[in-house]
Amino acid sequence: MPKSSNQKLKALYILKILQEKTDEHHAISTQQIIDELAGYEIKAERKSIYTDIKALQDFGVDVHSSKAKENSGFYLASREFELPELKLLVDAVQASRFMTVKKSRSLIEKLEKLASPFEAKQLQRQVFVADRIKNSNESIYYSVDEIHRAMQENKKIAFKYYEWGIDREMHFRRNGSLYIVSPYFLLWQDENYYLVAYDEKADMFKHYRVDKMAQLSVTKETREGQNLAKSYNPAVYARQKFGMFAGTTETVTLQFDEKMSGVLFDRFGKDISIRKKDDEHYTARVEVTVSPQFFGWLVGVAPGIRLIGPDSVLTQYRAHLSMIVNGYGTDT
Repeated sequence: MPKSSNQKLKALYILKILQEKTDEHHAISTQQIIDELAGYEIKAERKSIYTDIKALQDFGVDVHSSKAKENSGFYLASREFELPELKLLVDAVQASRFMTVKKSRSLIEKLEKLASPFEAKQLQRQVFVADRIKNSNESIYYSVDEIHRAMQENKKIAFKYYEWGIDREMHFRRNGSLYIVSPYFLLWQDENYYLVAYDEKADMFKHYRVDKMAQLSVTKETREGQNLAKSYNPAVYARQKFGMFAGTTETVTLQFDEKMSGVLFDRFGKDISIRKKDDEHYTARVEVTVSPQFFGWLVGVAPGIRLIGPDSVLTQYRAHLSMIVNGYGTDT
C-alpha cells in the first residue's frame, strides 16, 4: 500500500484520536481508528495500528485494550489530570471573582480538552458563570504576568490605580499619577488578587488590588526594600489583614468559648498562643491589623469571641460600636 504524505505522523494522529474519542468506558476498534485516520488523509493497515499503539505504550502512553463485548477496542486509560481534579479546577475558575466571565469560559473550555469528550460533559454541567459577580478588567492576566516578571528580574513596576465612582466609571487616584513600587508577593485573599509591594517613599509595605491596576509596566529601576522583605511572611501578612484594609498592627488578646476554637483556628491558624482562663473560657494572643474590618469581624463572632486587650484597642473598639449605635438613632 503506498504511503501518504502524513504517514510519518500516523502514531501522533492515533494518540490524538485516542485522546479525543476514548476513555475507560468508551473504547475504539482498530477499524474505527483506520477510518478516523482516513479523515486525516492517512492510510493504514491493521498490523501497523498495533505496531504504533505498541510504540505509544513503550513511550509511556497509558493505552489499554478491552475485549468486553459492549466495549471492545483500544482506549486511553489515564490522562494528565483525573476528572475529580478537573472538576476542582473548574470550581476554582468559577469562584474566582477576579476573572472575567469571558476569561472564565475560555479557561473552562481549555480544561474540558484535558478530559475525554464524555467526561467533558460532566464539566459542562458545572458551568454557571453568567450570573456570578465577576471582574470586568480583562488586563489583569497580563498585569499578573508582568508583576511576576518584575519580581524575577528584581525590578520595580509602575502603574495607575483606580476606583469605581458612583457614576459606574473608572476614576484614577492621585489624579492619574503613576504609582512606582517594588513588588514582592502576590496574595489571593477574600476572592481578590493582591500585590504586596514596598513603597520607598512611605518606607513600608502596602498592598494593591491587581484588578484595579492599569497601564502596568516593568521599570528599569532595581527593587528597594529587600532586607525588609526577608522578614515578611505572606501567609502571616494575609492573616493579619481583615478585608485587606490597612491599619496599625497590634498584638491583641481575645477571650473565646471552647466551641469557638475552630473559628479562631480558621482565621489565625493552629500555631497561635492559647491559655486556659477558666472552666469555660480560653484566651489567645494574635497579631492583627486594627481596622473597622477587624472590629466588624469581632461583632460577627460575638459573644463567643471577645476582645479583652490591650486597653488602647479596646477604647477604639468601644468608640467604633458607639458610632454605629448612634448612627441608628430613633430619628433615622
